[in-house]
Amino acid sequence: MAEIRVQGPEPELENPTLVEGFPGVGLVGKIATDHLVEELEMRYYASVHCEGLPRIGVYRSGDRTVRPPVRLYVSEDHDLIALQSDTPIASQAVESVADCLTGWIVEREATPIYLSGLPAERDGDNRPALYGIATGNGGDRLEAADIPIPSEDGVITGPTGALINRAAQEDYGSLGLVVECSPQFPDPEAASVLLEDGIAPVTDLEVDVQELVDHAEEIRAKREQLAQQMQAIGQDESSQAQPLRMYQ
Repeated sequence: MAEIRVQGPEPELENPTLVEGFPGVGLVGKIATDHLVEELEMRYYASVHCEGLPRIGVYRSGDRTVRPPVRLYVSEDHDLIALQSDTPIASQAVESVADCLTGWIVEREATPIYLSGLPAERDGDNRPALYGIATGNGGDRLEAADIPIPSEDGVITGPTGALINRAAQEDYGSLGLVVECSPQFPDPEAASVLLEDGIAPVTDLEVDVQELVDHAEEIRAKREQLAQQMQAIGQDESSQAQPLRMYQ
């Protein structure tokens, strides 16, 4: 049965923003969302049981507690919800997951921010480029935060693409942030750009990304296995941005 199961007290939120962190190319969305949860000390709010999600248990070193692989965290102080995922989403589950989550988001009148990486070979001295896309009236927040528009045609694939597609069908206000990233390896630097140049100005948050920068190699090593899984499932199943010409 598809449902979002609350695990603690229902938070008091006024105009919540939801940041989505499904694994994708460069793991940029996951790294950024994981950092938000830790940096803002967000509390475990709900478990996600959409049809097609893997029925596995996740535990952490130094903690006996087992939790589902896809979870929601909340910060009432920041009017913020974060979706944290520790597993890739199979292609056959993408549509049901998008429907399940979108229904819940619309019901709570939350504004989702969907995160994606754009595979790019870049010079190490150049800061990864970031741009914003939107559905419904989501573009207003991007304009107010001075987030650049895309420089070329493109598509978003995987669960993130399905979520954006669903929002577009409903003409529901959502934001998408796309950042250049490594096509092969976890990219903490690109994730820090998502946080610093995208999420922070859009949500009026102050997010310290220094730890991501200082511990980039350690984070990259810890996420390497998941990144390999994402490569193995292929570009059509992995959340990422791609130039539209690749589909024409």
